[in-house]
Amino acid sequence: MFKSICVFCGSSFGNSPRFAQAAAEFGRLLARRGLNLVYGGGDVGTMGAPARSAMEAGAHVTGIIPKRLNALVEHLGLSELVVVEDMHERKALMQERSDAFAALPGGIGTMEELFEVWTWRYIGYHAKPVGILNVGGFYDGLLGFLESISESGFVDPRILADLCVEASPEALLDSLEKKTMEDPRRLNKVPERSGG
Repeated sequence: MFKSICVFCGSSFGNSPRFAQAAAEFGRLLARRGLNLVYGGGDVGTMGAPARSAMEAGAHVTGIIPKRLNALVEHLGLSELVVVEDMHERKALMQERSDAFAALPGGIGTMEELFEVWTWRYIGYHAKPVGILNVGGFYDGLLGFLESISESGFVDPRILADLCVEASPEALLDSLEKKTMEDPRRLNKVPERSGG
């Protein structure tokens, strides 16, 4: 079982209250399961919802934020706030501090973070499970597009199957936990260097 999970989510609330509700429920469930939360810091949008609910339920919450953003946002009273130089350092530290990753509804920043950790798992830079919380079908369009590029020969179907996709916070945590029991390196397709 993993001990820390990194959550990627939006800096806004979106147009439905279900997004923030699901994010808050995710935070509460983490605390109930004795898990630590790692996230991007700040008390903005749906980013603040899981952090706040996890803290209130007794979880250890670590926010990691670049200096530039740190000066622009409000903050919760977190267990730990780490201020770094830039986005590259932020993402590297988030990956280092986490045993699994979950993308909740969000914008382009959420998408960028999701695709980076998913790609890094595929090419063998880490063996940590990656999943998305498909609240109210939020990710249906993206999943359909991924299916189409797989059918076009650009994404191995095994990569899509490796992504944990669930509609509820509890189901996603269960799926990520199950993934940790599987062979974590089975998708590693990085070619070996030839001699010389």
